[in-house]
Amino acid sequence: MLKTLRNAWSIPELRKKIMFTLIILLLYRIGNVIPAPFVDTAELTNMFDSVLSTTILGLYNAMSGSAFSQATVLALSIQPYINASIIVQLLTVALPPLERMAKEEGEAGKKKLEKITRFTTVGLGLLMGWAYFMMIKNSGYDILTEDGWLAAIVLILTFTAGSAVVMWLGEQITAHGIGNGISMILFANIISSIPSGVNTLYNMFFTSYWWQALIAIVGVAALIVFIVFVNDAERRIPVQYAKRVVGRKIYGGQSTNLPIKVSMSGVMPVIFAQSICSLPATIYAFAGWDLDSWFYTHVWSNTSWTYAVVYFLMIFFFGWFYASIQYDPVEIGNNLKKNGGFIPGFRPGKPTSDFVAKVINKIVVFGSLYLGIVALLPIVAGNLMPSFQNIAIGGTSIIIVVGVALETVKVLEAQMLMRHYKGFLD
Repeated sequence: MLKTLRNAWSIPELRKKIMFTLIILLLYRIGNVIPAPFVDTAELTNMFDSVLSTTILGLYNAMSGSAFSQATVLALSIQPYINASIIVQLLTVALPPLERMAKEEGEAGKKKLEKITRFTTVGLGLLMGWAYFMMIKNSGYDILTEDGWLAAIVLILTFTAGSAVVMWLGEQITAHGIGNGISMILFANIISSIPSGVNTLYNMFFTSYWWQALIAIVGVAALIVFIVFVNDAERRIPVQYAKRVVGRKIYGGQSTNLPIKVSMSGVMPVIFAQSICSLPATIYAFAGWDLDSWFYTHVWSNTSWTYAVVYFLMIFFFGWFYASIQYDPVEIGNNLKKNGGFIPGFRPGKPTSDFVAKVINKIVVFGSLYLGIVALLPIVAGNLMPSFQNIAIGGTSIIIVVGVALETVKVLEAQMLMRHYKGFLD
């Protein structure tokens, strides 16, 4: 990775792209610490630490780089855009007009879907901004310095504008920088918590918990290696194309493969599962119920074994659900049949579709098992060694950071390969 970055820096055009990306991320991090008006950030942070850290809002806070718990102008971060993208993607599968727009209209249809996603982002920004204002207004804490209608309008529009700005910054990185802009912003948010985790480990080394800090370092390193290994793993289904004679030319006859990634769903099943499993804690927090009760502590808190089991099952469900959206075995079989391709040992049509579905189901099981192991390891470690709970390390965060880093390196390598390719005439 370091060699790739060093080689990319030596190319002027790539150096400009890297500098542009870093400048955009710097502007984003500056906006991430500018507080919104009419909010007592110290009181809000205290409420998050004491009540909301285990709820779905704690997940939002982690994904925003702690901006959500400090009510900054970019507090909503990329959540409205991610939610809008997921909604449009699901509607594209469910609604025939959007499906035709995505598959038949080409680049023009893609631009229309992007426009729909932008408007949906603004609408969700307004909705989430209103919900955020109502949360801090009815929290029972003295968070708002003013709670009139003017303060409400200013705060809601501030949060909505912030989500639109984050969306625009991400699109600028995608268009003129390196990698996917939204992924890079999410990457920057997560790594912003690394210094506090390193400081916690450093303090643990000078106490009786030094051996647990050592286990944490070795465990995180092993987890990163495991994620890198699975991230590049894929199942390659061999495909053979029959020869066709058209006039005096012969087409086809070559052998290729159909690659299916083991981690086909990425981190989305983990995020969905964590959102669903955090709902009981969210209901408890907003209803004002006792978070120290025996039932909540032993059944629904994010450190209980019941939570871990439900979390694991939800990851399996959303892994299968997301894979069913991404891959349609019937469509794959029909496309192979139309292009004269077949899988050796299986007849074109339904037998091919059944075989592809069987392979995908097996990969979904292994991929979901991998996501479940990575997501549950911090919970299991925290239950076995309570000092681990003070370390800001989550399986979801590690998957996102490693995945974005690998994807960025691949983009740089592709850019360098394109610029160093001499062609057929040299």
